[in-house]
Amino acid sequence: MCNFGPGPCSPWALAHVVAAFFNRPAARRRRLVLGMRTRPSPRPQPPPPRASRRPSLRAAAAAVLTSLPVRGSSASPAPCPAVVPQIRWNEDPHPGAELGMSSSSVARSEAGEFTEVVVVRHGETAWNASRIIQGHLDVELNEIGRQQAVAVARRLSNEVKPAAIYSSDLKRAAETAEIIAKACNLPNVVFDPALRERHIGDLQGLKYENAGTEKPEAYKAFMSHKRNRQIPGGGESLDQLSERCVSCLYNIVEKHQGERVILVSHGGTIRELYRHASPMKPLHGKIHNTSVSVILVSGATGRCIVKACGDISHLKETSILENAFGGDKHSA
Repeated sequence: MCNFGPGPCSPWALAHVVAAFFNRPAARRRRLVLGMRTRPSPRPQPPPPRASRRPSLRAAAAAVLTSLPVRGSSASPAPCPAVVPQIRWNEDPHPGAELGMSSSSVARSEAGEFTEVVVVRHGETAWNASRIIQGHLDVELNEIGRQQAVAVARRLSNEVKPAAIYSSDLKRAAETAEIIAKACNLPNVVFDPALRERHIGDLQGLKYENAGTEKPEAYKAFMSHKRNRQIPGGGESLDQLSERCVSCLYNIVEKHQGERVILVSHGGTIRELYRHASPMKPLHGKIHNTSVSVILVSGATGRCIVKACGDISHLKETSILENAFGGDKHSA
């Protein structure tokens, strides 16, 4: 039995004594305390400060009980550190993580694996404004289209200088690319027919509103969701369009790994490039004239990351025709 005197005292016994003491009436506790003061004791200590005179004694007793070893255990009691739950944070200080890039992917990008491809649609043409299907027919820019080209060129000239500029060889894209090249101090434009618009077969040169009645079979093929369906009159299927423009994209990336390049192309072609780069996120809305899209492309793994799509912030001071034909899912 523990008598608060010298000698060993079991922790279990001490805990029970403390608990029993505080379960007694207050008067009896005072008598016990007075009785204990008659026993020999060390030199009396000054009373604690007023703020700590009435400590949480029940909490002290509970602390003693929780520190005791489990009954039946032969191991000696040892202090047990508190277990603090660890919260796992997805910390990624690298820029680009919000684009779905892992930290390792961003690190590779910073090391120069990814090519930054800036894709620009050509400026407006008179046929865009009149809603005439262009396809491979060679139509030049109208005055608004040239103003749009100047606006996008000014924007790109204030960004990181590109290593090169590539373009479809059709006039509407070529003229847009030449205006951009001059503003960005690039010596020349590389023209590639693989960046052309989709060939629309018998529908080329027809007003979109009249195409269904004038060429019903071609129109039906053009509107079809079957990607392998070609358009009568030498037109391409969507699969054929995708194969040629995506192959062109990777040929360009292979020449410019880790660099920034500009591609000037057409609404249908740009939509296919976006579909390849982001197959799980369908593109809704239009690709407006001179809109800017940015895709990171890895020449080593083939991986693509879309950074921006269809941005027209540079056209605030230039008019844009919302109902112009092209740039949507039936772009031509």
